[in-house]
Amino acid sequence: MTIDPYKMLLIDDDPNDIELVQLAIQDLNFIQTLDVLTDGAQALEYLVGNQNRQPAPSLPQFVLMDLKLPKLTGIEVLQAIRQNRRTRTLPVVIMTSSSEDSDIRDCYELGVNSYVVKPLDFYRFQEFVKSVGSYWMTINSPLAF
Repeated sequence: MTIDPYKMLLIDDDPNDIELVQLAIQDLNFIQTLDVLTDGAQALEYLVGNQNRQPAPSLPQFVLMDLKLPKLTGIEVLQAIRQNRRTRTLPVVIMTSSSEDSDIRDCYELGVNSYVVKPLDFYRFQEFVKSVGSYWMTINSPLAF
């Protein structure tokens, strides 16, 4: 498994959130590539591949993912990530509007690395993304095979 230490993967179907993340990281030199996927099926194809396509050649340093996704939910994607040998140790951060105890519990039981509720304020959202990106891209040491 190859990890690109400068690549982050965002899985979110909300164009506004995608734009906010892009704005937040544009000046962060430790993120050189932001891959964006807008549904759960795309995410699994990218990360683990399928019968017709190979996965991306390198994994991102970490994944920032919403729970409410079309085709496959964030829970289903997280479960598939943790069941696949190539991706099971990949850091995954859930960023969602849901503060439901059942969602939080389900994500942690499936091995999510962090669960955060999206800040509603523009400035706080950007600061959140910068902080999360900084931690997972520069401080955390990923497990490489």
